[in-house]
Amino acid sequence: MSVTDKLASRIPVLADRVERKDVVAVVKLHGVITPSPSPLARGAINLAAIETALTRAFGHDRLKAVALLINSPGGAPTQSGLVAERIRQLADEKGVPVLAFCEDVAASGGYWLACAADEIYAHRTSMVGSIGVISGGFGFTGLLERFGIERRLHTAGANKSRLDPFSPEKPEDVEWLKKMHTQLHELFVSWVKERRGDRLTETEDLFTGDVWLGAKALERGLIDGLGSLRQIITERYPDADISVAEPKKPLLARLGIGAPAAASVLDAVTQKAAWSRFGL
Repeated sequence: MSVTDKLASRIPVLADRVERKDVVAVVKLHGVITPSPSPLARGAINLAAIETALTRAFGHDRLKAVALLINSPGGAPTQSGLVAERIRQLADEKGVPVLAFCEDVAASGGYWLACAADEIYAHRTSMVGSIGVISGGFGFTGLLERFGIERRLHTAGANKSRLDPFSPEKPEDVEWLKKMHTQLHELFVSWVKERRGDRLTETEDLFTGDVWLGAKALERGLIDGLGSLRQIITERYPDADISVAEPKKPLLARLGIGAPAAASVLDAVTQKAAWSRFGL
């Protein structure tokens, strides 16, 4: 037997001695949930931004579980639903459990994402819940009058200009918006009940949009326990490696280009408004 043949014959033996460890994949879901972040924005959650991270996380050969590390004040309901549904689709295909870990905030759409998991954990200081719907805007009619600016708006369709910020607010438009909020709220409540089932303790304030710290959230059945990702994963899967799958960064961030001043200020204001509802 030649030297080459001898080396080749030993390769499978050496490979067999390499122990392949089990893996718990971690996906970070950090930021405001928004359908169309700018190329400069950081910390935004939507399906397009996290698809690659999810497929990498669920693609490990020796996958034992997937952990969602959530820190989000919420945002767009459709993106919340799309991301949650994608998580469930991948979990069902792979047949692995999904655990969610709430950090500072898992509220509104952030809690919608957490409910995609089979189990939810939070730190005792985490803010959890806010099962409700909110939208906001500004009215500029007084500002236009002050500077003598004339608003010219032309539409085909009686309801095409609903809630136009440069026109006086109409009671019928507000009533329409409230009906939309009610429908979205019902869908949110239905999702929570579907995912949490009889673990929920349905108190009067459970679906009012209120938010609770970890222990109170546990009392209401919104979470399954208190603890951090490292603590729970180490206890549950002591021999597994933790592999973090990061969502892709925006294009200009990958290129190392900073945002123009105006874009930075606008992005900061938008982000701050979402987080400030929770004192952050």
